[in-house]
Amino acid sequence: MPDSAARSRRGPVRAAVAALTAALVVAGTAACDDKEAGGAGGSAAKPTPKPTPTSAWNTRPASLASLGDSITRGFNACSPLSDCPEASWATGTAVDSLARRLLPSPAGKSWNYAKSGARMADLPGQLAQALPREPELVTVEMGANDACRADVAAMTSVDQYRADFTAALKNLRRSLPKTQVYVASVPDLKRLWAEGRADPLGKQVWKLARICPSMLGDADAVDAASTARRGQVEQRVAAYNAVLKEVCGKDPLCRYDGAVNDFRFTGAELSQWDWFHPSKEGQRELAAMAYRKITEREPAA
Repeated sequence: MPDSAARSRRGPVRAAVAALTAALVVAGTAACDDKEAGGAGGSAAKPTPKPTPTSAWNTRPASLASLGDSITRGFNACSPLSDCPEASWATGTAVDSLARRLLPSPAGKSWNYAKSGARMADLPGQLAQALPREPELVTVEMGANDACRADVAAMTSVDQYRADFTAALKNLRRSLPKTQVYVASVPDLKRLWAEGRADPLGKQVWKLARICPSMLGDADAVDAASTARRGQVEQRVAAYNAVLKEVCGKDPLCRYDGAVNDFRFTGAELSQWDWFHPSKEGQRELAAMAYRKITEREPAA
């Protein structure tokens, strides 16, 4: 009988212990669930912070090669109807060029492979000349001659312009995957016409030298046909710049600069010989624009 009484007393105790244990288990499980859910029962789990990405862009490249057309060759910046590479915005020594702003020794670390009259189709060939130098920066200024043709029908198509630029950039990446690229936008040719047509001498040079006939031909004509022709050139330039921005934007080591197209050239920045190509002052402005874009930590969108 004593054993039976003890067992009868232990029964309720065991039941109470079991109930308490079950309650604690449930409470503990609920607390864990609450913590995982970030509820009042515990602090929310913090995700592992991701490292802040750092740009691979080097704002101080040690060497540069410049590709382009007559603008990069300094055409008409020093004397009439001739190249003046020493006045080039990219590599010139007679102006505060990009090379002089960036490089401690520009003479031995900068090369100008631009050619007056060049079009985008010539970019791959110029690039092939530059590749053996293994430049850390390549500048590209190309497109005015694709729009400056005998007539609007002869302008380079947008598709062909895109294909030539894309092919050149892909070739650069295959050969020099870490080389940076600065791409200047095509200047506003209509703005140059509007500024230069006020100068009688400039208009004569346009006519005699056949400078950009598609835009500058019959400079004083403002009839419907002439206005429409200039509008077509303006639209093509805008399309070229859209291509440059898009294709360059897909490459993390390429920077497109729309500031060149936006710049409002005046007589002070245009050659006194043709009122179309940049003067030495205009070349300095181009150099300043390029320097700002290349040395930006994070370029504006």
